[in-house]
Amino acid sequence: MFSIFKNKSSDKNNKKPTFESIKISLEKSADYEQSYYQNPYTGLKFSLHFVTTLIDGKILQEDLLPSVLSKGFKDLEDLHTLVPIVDIQISTDESIIEQKLFNGYTMLTIGGSQRKFAFIATKNEMGRKVSQPEVEFSVVGPKEAFVESLSDNLNLVRKRIPIKELTVEEFNVGSITHTRIALLYLDGLANEANVNTMRQRIDGINFDQVTDSSFIEQLIADNSVSPFPQLLDSERPDRVASVLIEGKVIVMVDGSPHALIGPTTLVEFFNAYEDYFLNFIVASFFRLVRVFAVAFSILITPIYVAALTYHYELIPKDLMATLVTSRQEIPLPPILEALFLELTIELLREAGARLPTKVGQTIGIVGGIVIGTASVEAGLTSNVLLILVALAALASFTTPVYRMGNTIRILRFPFLLLAQLWGLLGIVFCFCLLMGHLLQLTSLGRPFLEPLFPPRLKDLKDALIRFPFNKQALRPGYLQTTKKVRFNSQEGKEKLDIDE
Repeated sequence: MFSIFKNKSSDKNNKKPTFESIKISLEKSADYEQSYYQNPYTGLKFSLHFVTTLIDGKILQEDLLPSVLSKGFKDLEDLHTLVPIVDIQISTDESIIEQKLFNGYTMLTIGGSQRKFAFIATKNEMGRKVSQPEVEFSVVGPKEAFVESLSDNLNLVRKRIPIKELTVEEFNVGSITHTRIALLYLDGLANEANVNTMRQRIDGINFDQVTDSSFIEQLIADNSVSPFPQLLDSERPDRVASVLIEGKVIVMVDGSPHALIGPTTLVEFFNAYEDYFLNFIVASFFRLVRVFAVAFSILITPIYVAALTYHYELIPKDLMATLVTSRQEIPLPPILEALFLELTIELLREAGARLPTKVGQTIGIVGGIVIGTASVEAGLTSNVLLILVALAALASFTTPVYRMGNTIRILRFPFLLLAQLWGLLGIVFCFCLLMGHLLQLTSLGRPFLEPLFPPRLKDLKDALIRFPFNKQALRPGYLQTTKKVRFNSQEGKEKLDIDE
């Protein structure tokens, strides 16, 4: 990726920053402060340097200062025993001063020497408390969702997988933001190729800012020009813990309440995690309903346009009479009529999403009713098409993952245009193009259409339908985990009575 800022390591002419040069730059900011003190018992002079807007003043006044003003303070090494703070780092590297100060550390130096520095963690932790999921809400199951703090998010995952094999690797990405990124996987279970691929792609990011996991998803995607998301994002700690145990790799970004899951497949975007809290028959029914709804949402309007433009003979006589009656006063051809309603629906969606919550809901409901009724009475659209477009919009909302829902909304338009050009042949041609794109699409190098293609019958147990848990003894084959067996299939079938 292109960056307007060069890496310091790649520029040989850049001089190594010194404390004096950093201090001159910091003094331009009003929230930078330096204080000088002298220990009353040992006479040791020292100074504190910190950014007031990033540190917790209570920690500074109640923990740090009373400790360093005690009679035992003679050297920086004494801080480990005097100060009741765990995170204390002593270094002679002047290049890390800026990074530490802007990460909430207080820097302590002794006397007039600036060759040795102590960095004490005094960060002011501000953020949202753990709350209910908003995007992946479920009626049953846990009600915890990730927040913007990476430390809190790692805590939510670790308490669900309290084992030493859960490995967390940290990176700093962004030449300006230096955003913390965590790579999570189960050591000894996850495929090393998947872990290495994710690690290399994160290391290879060359961009000036990373403020959300969405940036990472776009920067490391296998195909950056595809409208399909190639990493699954989730705000649910329980879902992240579940896929980690399956052998997948997770990326979490400080400041983002969404975790990225990879590798992933197309069918996973239509599976809600709530399916695992329901009976397998009910869950399988809901999954099939979602798949049908997505197909209906994409195809119903193009089929309407193709049938009325080229294929009158395919419409039953009784239905033809209804269509003729509804369109006898419509001056527009079917394609313009359909585009008018589709664009109107998209405008209402965008208006409802960008306005404040209460106003947005009102605009969505009232706007849909008023515009729909007015367009039919004005003779711009037929009432049949209005019903079809409304049902298609409703069906698109059944997609559990928001990113995939946006993709489904976009796909209708190329189908519409080709239906106008070539009728049903155009729809079939567009479908072939779509399938060709999906067949060559990958997620971390793994087939995106798995288990449909390449066909893996064993993985179909948790794809379009969900088998009972005791039938899912193997982990997904496409992940190629080092431990393919989850549990003994024979023991999983046994149900002991109380007298046994």
